[in-house]
Amino acid sequence: MTFFRIYVRQRRKAVFIFLLFVLIFLCIFFLYDIPVAAVVYPALICSAFGVIFLLFDISAAKAKYNALMSLCRLPAALMERFPEKTTLEDAAYQQIIASVREEQMRVQTELSIKYQDMTDYYTIWAHQIKTPIASMRLTIGQEDTDTARQLSEELQRIEQYVEMVLAFVRLDSPASDYVFKECGLDGIIKEPLKKLSGQFIRKKLRLCYEPLKVKVLTDEKWLSFVIEQVLSNALKYTNAGSITIDLEEPLTLCIRDTGIGIAPEDIPRIFEKSYTGYNGRADKKASGIGLYLCRRICRNLGHTITVNSSPGSGTVVRINLAHKDLQVE
Repeated sequence: MTFFRIYVRQRRKAVFIFLLFVLIFLCIFFLYDIPVAAVVYPALICSAFGVIFLLFDISAAKAKYNALMSLCRLPAALMERFPEKTTLEDAAYQQIIASVREEQMRVQTELSIKYQDMTDYYTIWAHQIKTPIASMRLTIGQEDTDTARQLSEELQRIEQYVEMVLAFVRLDSPASDYVFKECGLDGIIKEPLKKLSGQFIRKKLRLCYEPLKVKVLTDEKWLSFVIEQVLSNALKYTNAGSITIDLEEPLTLCIRDTGIGIAPEDIPRIFEKSYTGYNGRADKKASGIGLYLCRRICRNLGHTITVNSSPGSGTVVRINLAHKDLQVE
């Protein structure tokens, strides 16, 4: 319906001129007292030919319209096979589009180069900074004091922030390093638990965890990052009680804590980038990036992550690991 409305609007001048000419001939024939049939018959014949021409024109215009609509659904880089130029306007518009595409491709190439340079820089920086961190950890490890344990915990937090930087930079990288395979879920969970064990001990929190004995189709490194972020948040906002790791059917990993909980008005926005909520503003150290990264990574892995919480009642984070689309390598 949109096509015919546009078509009639474009051709209304030609139709108006044709009717105007017929009216002029009728007036002249009337003034000279000539039989009206002498102009009506030619007008009908012209109208018949006009209708035939109109049908052909509608068909050509419809084909051209469909071709343009097909191009609209393609990325700009693939917009090459335009309909044949039949008017000066067609030629001008196609020249404008070609110029815009060239400019877009040039800008996109520049941005890609800059993005790759930034990714390379932060990747190198992350690996370089791990060297002094490891050296400090070895030095601190030679002492067994409260200060040494506290410093060790802070170093672990620095390492976590470095991994967050790398994850943030790599999320939109065209060269994805996801490797999907069947992995034992317990092996993935134990790595972040080992990293965060010092915080469990310092805060005297009970860990309720029994081996889950299941396998999941995922990327081991990225899922481990998500679990570490969730556990880190649970430790940050739980001052007493326990943190529980269990499994719900069919294949949903649950991490529960007995912490301060999350305000109801914050729940819908906790996965937004840089949103810290009431707890984060009170803590003044929250970046609002951790849960944002978790959701982005889970989407890339084909998993889902949800949060249920209320103030004073703790928080439950559920990661649905069921996967129907991917196949084992």
